[in-house]
Amino acid sequence: MSKDGLCAIVTGSASGLGAATAAMLAKGGARIVVNYSSSKKEAEATADLCRSAGAEIVVVQGDVSRDEDCKKIAAAAASWGRLDALVNNAGVTKHVPHDNLDGLSAEDFQRIYAVNTIGPFQMIRAARAQLEAGAKASGRPSAVVNISSVAGISGGGSSVAYAASKGALNTMTQSLGRALAPLIRVNTVCPGFIDTPWFTKGRGEAGAKAVRDSVVAKVPLKVASKAEDIAQLVCFLALPASGHMTGEFVRMDAGMHLVL
Repeated sequence: MSKDGLCAIVTGSASGLGAATAAMLAKGGARIVVNYSSSKKEAEATADLCRSAGAEIVVVQGDVSRDEDCKKIAAAAASWGRLDALVNNAGVTKHVPHDNLDGLSAEDFQRIYAVNTIGPFQMIRAARAQLEAGAKASGRPSAVVNISSVAGISGGGSSVAYAASKGALNTMTQSLGRALAPLIRVNTVCPGFIDTPWFTKGRGEAGAKAVRDSVVAKVPLKVASKAEDIAQLVCFLALPASGHMTGEFVRMDAGMHLVL
């Protein structure tokens, strides 16, 4: 699928799935806004990787939980005069067993919702005019791709707050898919386990390995998905090939949901 000339913003693209998505889009000739909250060194590494593919890259710091930062991130693409795709990848969690109700505070919920649910809403709002301009310029809808989780469907995952925030994101995808048509499509990817440093940071090396081994043993396809595996689906939903899809959330979990 050609991405030549595509203009895209990928939030939280310093590492993991965001970085893999930015790199995949860049290899096809897309122009990318690479966003990070605190990992400047990793973001610059992502940008260098994209530039090595010949892509035009803008790096911008911003926390999507802050509306003014969302406006700043969207403004970074303004010089292109259009925006074809927004990938809402930035996310946070707190690893707390679901039966430990005292392990989550109101502040934990507020922070997780602020980034995982309110952040994508604010980014869509900030980028709406540019996405609509992109649709009018290309003659086809622009795309928003939200990165959710199977936790938002099953109620599992790293914590109750995380699962709830992703469930809310799934619902918002349907609401905005309806509200923003026909100029903007809104879809969501719901990955299962992704073998990235995100799990290592949350659980430590031993904990991440235990989760990885458990996933491989349980899922029907007997694999631990890499960021690049999921990025292929994210890119598909960002591109015209999925032009007749909106309001969908697509599960990609190596068959975990089939395990009773």
